[in-house]
Amino acid sequence: MIRTSLSTKLFIAVLATMISVVLAMAVANGVSFSRGFLGYLNELGVERMRSVQPRFITAWEKHGDWEFVRDTPPAWFELIRPDRPLGERAGASFGRQTPVSDLTGAVFRITLLDAQGQRVMGYYQISKDAVRLPIDVAGHTVGWLAMTPFQSVTEAGGQRFFHNQMLWSLAIGSLCVLFAGLIAWWVARRLLAPVRKVAAATHRLAAGDYAERVTVSTDDEAGQLARDFNQLAHTLERNERSRREFMADVSHELRTPLSVLRGELEALEDGVRKLDASSLESLQSEVGRLGKLVDDLYELSLTDVGALSYRKEMVDVQEEVRRAVAHQSERFRQRDLRLSIEAPPLAQWLPADADRLQQLFANLLENSLRYTDPGGELRVVLSDDPQLLRIDFIDSAPGVEADQLPRLFERFYRTEGSRNRASGGAGLGLAICQSIVEAHGGQLNAQRSPLGGLWLSVRLPKGSV
Repeated sequence: MIRTSLSTKLFIAVLATMISVVLAMAVANGVSFSRGFLGYLNELGVERMRSVQPRFITAWEKHGDWEFVRDTPPAWFELIRPDRPLGERAGASFGRQTPVSDLTGAVFRITLLDAQGQRVMGYYQISKDAVRLPIDVAGHTVGWLAMTPFQSVTEAGGQRFFHNQMLWSLAIGSLCVLFAGLIAWWVARRLLAPVRKVAAATHRLAAGDYAERVTVSTDDEAGQLARDFNQLAHTLERNERSRREFMADVSHELRTPLSVLRGELEALEDGVRKLDASSLESLQSEVGRLGKLVDDLYELSLTDVGALSYRKEMVDVQEEVRRAVAHQSERFRQRDLRLSIEAPPLAQWLPADADRLQQLFANLLENSLRYTDPGGELRVVLSDDPQLLRIDFIDSAPGVEADQLPRLFERFYRTEGSRNRASGGAGLGLAICQSIVEAHGGQLNAQRSPLGGLWLSVRLPKGSV
């Protein structure tokens, strides 16, 4: 099956439309001109009758009847030739200008009728729509002049004029079609050029070339299409890079505890290390670390497919924050970190899942616990307004560079430059926190803390369950 390009289709469509318009205009112009030209000829014939009407009145007064003109062509043509005085010889008018109506043939369609409407002389085929002028003498109608209107152009001069007009119309129509073809070619070539570029780039993008970009040269819809394509290509390139980094980080995170476990088991197998409480504790620690990573990955996979369950009910968020702080207070004390909470005296009720909120607050507290230097502090501040509840986690040094703040919620991202995992965690905690906050219709933002560390702000909207 032969494929027709979009440019060819557009060219054919534009050209066909313009040809149709030109043909329609040509037909309408031909019909209008034909009818107008015939009307013009008929008007000339009526004017000829009006001009010779007084001559027929004079002839009646002279002869008293129409017998002098019946079947007498010389007398008839003498009456209907207003450019020649009555009684002048037929050849005496040689050299004079012939009236226009004679050139059109209107004079040959005039008929003389008597008072009873019977033909006396002139055109034989009198139509029902013939124009009639009365010939009145002394208040009595003694006859009629009738002219049968033209239904088509039959006289040689009129035909030449009509055909010339049609030829000119045909020439103009052909020129219009030529211009229409040029315009259609320009439209198909120039306006679709950006679309063809985007189509070619899309083909390469589909083949896996995510670095493909299209040059934006216009501000119209084609330019917008190119900009959207570049944005799509950028997003796909970023997603592909994130996917590869994600797979590399998952592999590394899984390899680390597995390597430790294998080493511990081999040491036990070779007798290098005894199976005692210390070795069991080491093994249990690595298993727990591996289990935590798998659980976090499972949580993220559920959020990606929208399968993470939430059972929302009216919850006192301040009470949930206090519970989470109470559970972590001993660990903060052991690391020489001050933990404080500031909250309004009244409860803050919101539609939420209490278990997910506990997971959210535990991860945020864990983040500060892992990355805050000993001797520092963490402030948990709750503030309330009519539209939302704000919960701020503000800790002390070390801080985070401004360019790294937007990436804190990416999976496996951590601010330390090395692969050292001494600080613990797999870099999934804040990603899970963001998913939980978004599931509650809120926002989780990061900024630099006035205490020199990190400021994480949770905003939860108020509303019904």
